[in-house]
Amino acid sequence: MLRLCLALLAAATAAQLGRSAPAAPPEPQPAGAQCLEHVCFGVFWGRRPFPDAGRVCAAGGGHLLTVRSTVAADAMDLLVSPPEHCSSGGGCRLWLGLQLPRSRQCSEPGHRLRGFRWVTGEDESPANPPWRQGGAGPAVCGRPCVAVAAGDLSWEETPCDSEADGFLCEYNYSATCAKLSPKDGLRVTYTTPFGAKDSDLLALPPQSTASAPGLELVCQQHSSGDMRWGRASPGAWHCELENGGCEGTCRRDGGTPLCTCPDGEQLNQEDKRSCSFPNPCTTATCEHLCVPQAPLNFSCMCHEGYELAEDRVSCRDIDDCKVKPGLCDQACSNTEGGFQCQCYPGYELVEGKCEDVIDCYEDKCQHQCEDVPGGYNCSCFNGYARDPRDRHKCVLFCNQSECPADCDPHTQDTCFCPNGFILDQGNGSIPMCVDIDECDMGYCDQLCTNEPGHYRCHCQEGYNLSHQHTCVSEDEFSGETESYPKTAVPTRVPPKADSLHPGVLVGISVGILSTILALMALLYHLMKKHCATQGAKGYKCNNSTEKDMVLQQVTPGCPSANQKL
Repeated sequence: MLRLCLALLAAATAAQLGRSAPAAPPEPQPAGAQCLEHVCFGVFWGRRPFPDAGRVCAAGGGHLLTVRSTVAADAMDLLVSPPEHCSSGGGCRLWLGLQLPRSRQCSEPGHRLRGFRWVTGEDESPANPPWRQGGAGPAVCGRPCVAVAAGDLSWEETPCDSEADGFLCEYNYSATCAKLSPKDGLRVTYTTPFGAKDSDLLALPPQSTASAPGLELVCQQHSSGDMRWGRASPGAWHCELENGGCEGTCRRDGGTPLCTCPDGEQLNQEDKRSCSFPNPCTTATCEHLCVPQAPLNFSCMCHEGYELAEDRVSCRDIDDCKVKPGLCDQACSNTEGGFQCQCYPGYELVEGKCEDVIDCYEDKCQHQCEDVPGGYNCSCFNGYARDPRDRHKCVLFCNQSECPADCDPHTQDTCFCPNGFILDQGNGSIPMCVDIDECDMGYCDQLCTNEPGHYRCHCQEGYNLSHQHTCVSEDEFSGETESYPKTAVPTRVPPKADSLHPGVLVGISVGILSTILALMALLYHLMKKHCATQGAKGYKCNNSTEKDMVLQQVTPGCPSANQKL
């Protein structure tokens, strides 16, 4: 049984869903309408509450009537029909666009609009609003609205949820089309966007239609900007109505209306009704841009960064860097149609500006680094000088004849001296670097000047110093001179002798002396052997005869018989 009930319910639901929804009731049409300049008014009959009346006006693109000028008052007087149009025998009422704001509960009789406000938000009013009880009537509470009596057009405070006999709507437009002037008795009927159908309207709002036998035109904006009657299909219509829409002349060719244009102008092939001069730029030879000028002239223009050449047709590049000095912060490079900003070495381009590069972040210097505009400078600690072979490095340097040595802080056994100095530990606690007098070593050919860490060679008058560090007479001189060395070249101390201890020097001296004694003993042994050989031949080594003396003289190194070594 339950299943049967569910099945019947499902069938009934499906049948209900299968039915088509009832058609919405058609929107009410105005019983009368009139358009003056750019505003239209319409009167609607039918009993409705205030909110429903407002929705009908909004559906047509308008709002309930606001009586803020004599034009609206005159239109209301013209459109409101006599009382026989009302559903009841008494005076009929029509809604106006006037009601109390939500912030107020009761009307204020002391004010001109009694505290009411138009639906558009304004509170302007005519000089003497026609209130039924007068301006000092009793206050009405409960958020009332305002209706106008059809008979004397007086205003009356009325509850918004009650039903009035009709309402008045207002429609505003930025532009309208003029009423057509048909010829030969051609009848035209107009239909407005808000539903009014009348042939006596003085102005028609946009999207209104004008209907004639076999023709329907629409009020729409023309390419020139003004409002005109036209249609989507090209070509002329009845020449008896608005000249067939032709800007030139409307004529019939075998019963078909056609548009023709004045001499020098041509018919627009899109709508075949408007006329215009031919575009002179279609045949112009402009390199970049062409601007047409009426009626048949044109002007050539160039893109930005170019200028017209003397022929007024071609374009040539503008050297922006010369035309606009100071265009870039530092360097400017012209490009085709523009320019490019560049920066000097040591700077980089950041958002069109040249900013100094912080080079010292890269630890380029061995000791100290200082940023300067466009680059950096390396400097050395005290006792050091910049290496002439590498400006980023530092070497020991001394500009006196004696300077403290650079020693390892943990041990005094490892010490260094600048080039041209020798280490002298002496008896003191601080090892010293003593200048080497190169002039005593014969480095120069003639004259020599010793300086701390180096020396200078000079020549006597009449001689010039050559690149071989020798002095050459002026007659033989080839033209190249050199004073060597010209400047001190501080370097790391190369000789190992700077680290020799005095005890080591004594040992070396004893070794040399021992070597000399050994050589003398060997020489004595050889001489003695030589003398023995000579005695075997009958010669004697003694001092008895003169011959022996001669032999002694011719045999050098032969010791006498009584000589002792």
